[in-house]
Amino acid sequence: MNRWIDRASRLIEALMVLMLAVMVVLVFGNVVLRYAFDSGITISEELSRWLFVWVTFLGAVVALKENAHLGTDMLISKLPPAAQRVCLAVAQALMLFVTWLLFSGALAQARINAEVEAPVSGLPTWIFYASGVVFAATTGLLLLRELWRTLSGQVRRDELVRVQESEDLAQMEALHLDRSGTYKP
Repeated sequence: MNRWIDRASRLIEALMVLMLAVMVVLVFGNVVLRYAFDSGITISEELSRWLFVWVTFLGAVVALKENAHLGTDMLISKLPPAAQRVCLAVAQALMLFVTWLLFSGALAQARINAEVEAPVSGLPTWIFYASGVVFAATTGLLLLRELWRTLSGQVRRDELVRVQESEDLAQMEALHLDRSGTYKP
């Protein structure tokens, strides 16, 4: 299962890179065309905005998979492991609830806008709202899996605190450095 999730994550990351590349080409090309040739790519702004929304939601999926969201563990780290496990399960259940709200809202918006066309591209606007549906469905599955691992006791003690205090500390831990910057095996 972990291998499949890792492959899906790499696929999402590759898709995000492709989307960012398209955004750069559209926006940069539009700027060059406007200033140099007094013309432009009509669809550039609309498509770039849609791609940006998709990249944001897909990036949040990858961040959830890698536990890369920032947070504070000031209270949780001081609790005993059993209380940390309870807090983690409650947090995961709350995230599942919010994910359900997002899923139902995005799905409702996609249905409402199923027949509506975007003003410039003429594409159906449900594509825009489908980003929320895809995000919620994907993160819902990840959260369900993690909640199961938490409730069944499969989560190791070092996995009970799932937040990073800062991006710098997360990078140091990834490089196996302690707070002073020296290597720790």
